[in-house]
Amino acid sequence: MTSESLQPPGSPARRTVVAAVGAVGLAAALAACGSDDESSGSSSTGNNSKGGGGSGGSGGGGAAAGGAVLAKTADIPEGGGKVFASQGVVVTQPKKGEFKAFSSKCTHQGCAVNRIADGVISCPCHKSEFSATDGSVKKGPATQPLPAKNITVSGEEITLA
Repeated sequence: MTSESLQPPGSPARRTVVAAVGAVGLAAALAACGSDDESSGSSSTGNNSKGGGGSGGSGGGGAAAGGAVLAKTADIPEGGGKVFASQGVVVTQPKKGEFKAFSSKCTHQGCAVNRIADGVISCPCHKSEFSATDGSVKKGPATQPLPAKNITVSGEEITLA
């Protein structure tokens, strides 16, 4: 006698329940890794790399176009950077006074990068590494660069454009 024959009539088989629970778990795991690649990657083409571009008017053209101030220039270490998870962006300072921004979503499987040091942006999931200067792949498994994001550096403020 099998365990399925001991179940009340009309109830789902044990295998059916186990398979359904497994499918839900798999869907949750895939969602956590991110799958909406289309939304942010292709719209930005570059970023402002020089700081101090004049404070010609505090009535704000840059902030109105895209967003809030991400950080002060002093918050971004030279040769390193900072991840802004809620905005999906990583800002780096490859050389003194030069600021770059990229998507914080790894192009391998969508995990968020979490570390920037010695000119390298690192992804914790599968150890992909990207250049803090141009977002290019330095070490796989990723094969595509991190897409550039547009930022504006005005005085001491870095704003996502």
